[in-house]
Amino acid sequence: MVLSRLILGLLALAPMTGYDLKRHFESTVGHFWAADKAQIYRTLARLVADGLAEVETVAGTGAPDRQEHRITVAGRTALAEWLASEPERHVERDPFLARVFFGADLDDDAFRSLLAARREATRARLERFERKRAEADAPDRAARLRLSTLDYGIANLRVELDWLDALEKELA
Repeated sequence: MVLSRLILGLLALAPMTGYDLKRHFESTVGHFWAADKAQIYRTLARLVADGLAEVETVAGTGAPDRQEHRITVAGRTALAEWLASEPERHVERDPFLARVFFGADLDDDAFRSLLAARREATRARLERFERKRAEADAPDRAARLRLSTLDYGIANLRVELDWLDALEKELA
């Protein structure tokens, strides 16, 4: 349900091909919601079948025709209803935390290696988000709200790095 509403939200910003959606997904909502290409295309097809989006073939100039998806009136209504509904809390599913939970079965070097790999990945992601943030512009309310989700992601990554440092010190 959430993925379909995220896709409707992106289509509300502008008509897009499936490829465009995947690219925009990764560069916008991808910092708080994960979906692979197959999930996006399946969900997009379901939105079209349900009448919440429609497809228009746009002739390519010197390139193949594009299948551009647009949100319908019914899609805008569904998106508006979802936005106004009671926010549901999703439980995080993080394989790394499962490894930490059962980490007592690892020797010290393997566990430190696990923490180091996560720290490196978290730092890289934080740097990417901070670069996006530095380049961002929020001229209006809509842009500011979208940017606030990036700020939330940055704050969470900083907390995770602090937590990793504390965990490593506690186990040293």
